[in-house]
Amino acid sequence: MRRWKIAAGITAAALLAAGCGSSSGSGGGNGNGPVTLTIWENYGTEQNATALDNLAKAFHKLHPNITVNVVSQPASNYFALLQAKAISRNGPDLAVMWTGLFTLQYKGFLQNLKGLVPASALARVDPNALKWTSNGFNAANGPYVIPLENQFYIGFYNKADFAKAGVTSVPTDWSQLYAACTKLKKAGFTPLVYGNGGQPLGATFYPWYDMSYMMIGAYSVSQWQGLYSGSIPWTSPTITAQLTDWVKLHSSGCTNPDVVTNTNNLGQFESGKAAMMVDGTWDTAKFTSALGNKVAAFVPPYSNTPIKGVVDFAGDGLSMMSYSPHKKQAAEFLTFMTTDQAAAIINAAGLIPAIVGTSTSNPVNQQMLDFVSKDGMTAYPMLDNMVQGNVVNIGSKFLPSVLGGSESITKAEQAMQTTLQQLPASQRGNTFP
Repeated sequence: MRRWKIAAGITAAALLAAGCGSSSGSGGGNGNGPVTLTIWENYGTEQNATALDNLAKAFHKLHPNITVNVVSQPASNYFALLQAKAISRNGPDLAVMWTGLFTLQYKGFLQNLKGLVPASALARVDPNALKWTSNGFNAANGPYVIPLENQFYIGFYNKADFAKAGVTSVPTDWSQLYAACTKLKKAGFTPLVYGNGGQPLGATFYPWYDMSYMMIGAYSVSQWQGLYSGSIPWTSPTITAQLTDWVKLHSSGCTNPDVVTNTNNLGQFESGKAAMMVDGTWDTAKFTSALGNKVAAFVPPYSNTPIKGVVDFAGDGLSMMSYSPHKKQAAEFLTFMTTDQAAAIINAAGLIPAIVGTSTSNPVNQQMLDFVSKDGMTAYPMLDNMVQGNVVNIGSKFLPSVLGGSESITKAEQAMQTTLQQLPASQRGNTFP
């Protein structure tokens, strides 16, 4: 998805072993008698959790013989728990899975859905979403995940705060952002708030939202593969320059002083005390509920020239476990996720359905979609789903302190580069796996 990146603690061989062989009770699970499907999720209190619960209820109403048990698991060790259950082959039938490299990392215990979910249902899913869940990032190879929603990493701003501060236009590059911060700070607002509130991200804010936009400002979508292979090192002067401008946000007073320790960033934005924050679509409904038409979306302008791209990506969805004894019923649930009824449930939770021909009723979510469909911005994936988990983890350790001023850019970049270089060649090739 986009956060809580956990390094794999179980060997690839063990995972492959968990994904092979016959599942206990697989024959009985394909009958017409009562069946209980278990779904694991790590959504916490996000809108995604509401959507999934309502999908489960609606599916059970359509299929009374199939009870759906949605189990919330702690985000901090979610994948470790899922891996352990794969070894013992007694885990859930379906589970939330992040897309991109995470899907491929864990595919040893995931079921390829080609042939299980009808081709007509797969055709209803946004094709840009399915490809990031398939071998070689090619949807023709069959997906391992049915996306729950279309997600954006995005900026949110308070139009009323902007008006009071005399900020007449949304900033589109670093210099305009600094200028807007000066006016907002003078008017008594925290211009851009950071913190770990609202999500179980750990002790500090999650830096990969911002890193995504710094790399959008620096490289094309195709060039991002160089960050994976190492042909663009994390110590690149271009990346150093982007991080240098990013650090100025804090040192110049554009952010709250306690970026590393703040836990109330959502509340500060919802109350109007903070004028901007970078977050994601999973919180859009919270913001529109609190701020009404005062809230709007903007593309974080982390570039010396106007940003021309936006993070538009199906960051997570549901996967079928390869050892599930109820593959037929699990496939029926995944197929249901592609229907208009499911799209309406996802939209009602304040999310953007990743289903062709459907829409979103939240005006701020629609604004995000318009960035691509009307404004011609390039859709980028989430950087942390395209970069090796080990590198993401080490970046998450260092980068918050870099913004806070207690760690150097050089040390953080070198730590990320060293981590990349220590990976086996198979995990940093010239093509994605």
